[in-house]
Amino acid sequence: MGVAKGCRETFQETLSDRRAAESNRLIAAELAGDLVVMNDDLAEVLMSIMRTADEPEELRARAAISLGPVLEQAYTDEFDDPDDTPITERTFRNIQNLFKELYHDTGIPKEVRRRILEASVRAPEDWHKDAISSAYASGDQDWMLTAVFSMRWIRGFDKQILEALKSANPEILYEAVQAAGDWEVKAAWARITALLNDTGTSKHLLLAAIEAAGNIRPAEAWATLGDFTDSDDEEIAEAAHEAIEMAGMMSGTDGEEDDDWIN
Repeated sequence: MGVAKGCRETFQETLSDRRAAESNRLIAAELAGDLVVMNDDLAEVLMSIMRTADEPEELRARAAISLGPVLEQAYTDEFDDPDDTPITERTFRNIQNLFKELYHDTGIPKEVRRRILEASVRAPEDWHKDAISSAYASGDQDWMLTAVFSMRWIRGFDKQILEALKSANPEILYEAVQAAGDWEVKAAWARITALLNDTGTSKHLLLAAIEAAGNIRPAEAWATLGDFTDSDDEEIAEAAHEAIEMAGMMSGTDGEEDDDWIN
C-alpha cells in the first residue's frame, strides 16, 4: 500500500503541475488509470483536467480513458463492499455526470468526446444508445470505430455489428469481432469462421475471432478451434486452449473432444 500511495501522490503532483512537460503528464494520466492507485482524489484531478478547456487535447482524452476502468469496477461491484471499490459512490456519480455533460458539448474536441464515450459505456446509462447510434450513423470512420467499440458494452446493436463485420477498416472489423463474441451474435458465425479459415487474417484479428468463436458456439469449440491448439505460435495456441476451456464451462461440457489435446 505504501508504494501505491507514493505513486498516487506522484501522479497527482505531475498531473496538477501545468508547468510539467506534457509528455510526463500524459504518462502520469495513463498510469493513473491503474485500479491499484486510483482513489477519489486522483479521480478528481483527472476530472479537473477534462473540464479545463485550455488543457492539451491529448491529455484530456487520456484522462477520460483512465477513468474507464474504475467506472466499470464500480458499476460491476455496485458498492456492495465499499472497501473493495477505489472510489466512493459520490465520485462515481460525479464521473458519470461529467462524462454526459462533456459528451453533449459539441464544442469539446472530437478526440476528447470519442474517448469520453468509450470510457463512459463501461458503466452503461440511458443516453448511451442514442450516442452510439448517432456516432455509427455519422459515416465518419473515427466515430464509427468508437461506436463499434462501445457496442461491446451496450446491448441492442446486433444489426450494426453484423454490418461492421463487413468493414474494410481493420480497426472497425476487429471491434466488430469483439462485439459479436461478447454478445454471442449467432448471425456472425459465418463471418467469424471465414476469418478463422483465411490464412491472410492478421494475428491480432485471428486472436479475436478465436475468442468470439468459443463464445458464439461453445458446443462446437473443439471442432472449430482444435487445430489452432497445435499452432507453432504460442499465443495463438494458448488463445485456442483458453477459448475451448471457457466454451466447455459455458456449454456445461469439458470443452474437449477427448483428453489427448492437453499436452
